[in-house]
Amino acid sequence: MDSRIWQHPIIDFGERKGREIYFNFNGKPIKAYEGETIAAALYASGVRVFGRSIRFQRPRGWFCAIGKCSSCLMKVDGIPNVRTCITLVKDGMNVEYQDPRPNLPEKTEFECEHVKVETDIAVIGGGPAGLSAILSLNELGVDSLIIDENPWLGGQLIKQTHKFFGSKASYAGIRGIKIAEILLGELRKENVKSLENSSVIACYREGKGFKITAVKGHSTLYEIDAKGLLVATGAMENMLAFPNNDLPGVCGAGGVQTLMNVYGVKPGENALMVGAGNVGLIVAYQLAQAGVNVKMIVEAAPKIGGYLVHAAKVRRMGIPILTRHSIKAAIGKDHVEGAVITKLDENWNPIEGTEFEVEVDLICLAVGLTPSTEILMQIGCEHAYVPELGGHVAIHDKFLKTTLDNVYLAGDVSGIEEASTAMMEGKIAAATAAIDMGVNVEKAENLRKKSLHELELLRSSPFSKRVITGKEKVYSLMEEISCG
Repeated sequence: MDSRIWQHPIIDFGERKGREIYFNFNGKPIKAYEGETIAAALYASGVRVFGRSIRFQRPRGWFCAIGKCSSCLMKVDGIPNVRTCITLVKDGMNVEYQDPRPNLPEKTEFECEHVKVETDIAVIGGGPAGLSAILSLNELGVDSLIIDENPWLGGQLIKQTHKFFGSKASYAGIRGIKIAEILLGELRKENVKSLENSSVIACYREGKGFKITAVKGHSTLYEIDAKGLLVATGAMENMLAFPNNDLPGVCGAGGVQTLMNVYGVKPGENALMVGAGNVGLIVAYQLAQAGVNVKMIVEAAPKIGGYLVHAAKVRRMGIPILTRHSIKAAIGKDHVEGAVITKLDENWNPIEGTEFEVEVDLICLAVGLTPSTEILMQIGCEHAYVPELGGHVAIHDKFLKTTLDNVYLAGDVSGIEEASTAMMEGKIAAATAAIDMGVNVEKAENLRKKSLHELELLRSSPFSKRVITGKEKVYSLMEEISCG
């Protein structure tokens, strides 16, 4: 079985894939291509179960594809708990299932290179906000470094095949994958310092600056001294509670996007999409483009939450959208084989007798995101729970300054929005950092003023009312703290 996609209306996967290689999985050779992660190569080869739960030995499989969950942990070349969804496959690599309750490895010492780095601003997170921030810092003459745990920079941009809305400044009319190419091209041209495949495992205040510890590829330990931090760590997918929601085949929408649009692997044959916001509508359309039969989209709310233009595209493809409906249970033993759908009343409760089954091997959840605020919490930024922004966020002002000096944030970590607003926030946060450091102040002030105006335009849509309400709450809290 090989579920790789070779024909696609937008992406040329034949051109993307590297040379054919082989690695060992539980003693058996598995074909892969350079540039694929271990998990993507296994999925393409028909492997759906990546591990088992600790207590009940329930199967675990592909879910987030960004290293945020624990569903894909395996032993790789003797190293346990490797996140196979963000670890690139190598020729001759040995990959094994690991016992949910493993013993400590016999080998407890590994060769590790120790590298020390100094920088003015460390940007943590290489998605749209982080890329925009590092390029702006570089343009303003601020010595900076960008760190990301994924194999390459770009975040959600590298998997978005749809065209963006907005103005020329926010890349209107350009596909996300093309925007990523533009930004990464600028990054290479300017020789910006970057650490890909590097996980920040600790971040602490030290004197007037910060000490960051990052591990690159299980072999290099970076000790980074920075005068300031710009955190752009994005968000993680939400889960929905229903029986069998942990079965392989129940995936986050972003994880599905990564599998098919980054690695060119078909996620399933028949799919159910849960959620009709912009993400659910867009990913449903992209699934159909990848050759997946999307049986339906179910939405618990009484009306579609996403843009009507996205809903119209989906409906033109013959995909039904059922509002006031949700998933009641997943069906299957070791993998999804179907789903039970139910109608909901005005109080969001299932209506008895309305249940029906649909045969699918993929249940895609597009039920929102939660800001990834762990690093900001670790260093002591004050937080607040703001439901309009997706959950707990670091309290900040309109210039993206947090409650700690020289700590800034941008993108979904400051509140769930679009990639276009994340890029604008990256520019604002970078300009603010430069102003606070006294570097190229006039140019930074002009950049910040222009970017704030563009951000206001992007948020002028009725869809942004909820975000604006959330931001106003956060700004008010920041003002209270600033006033003592």
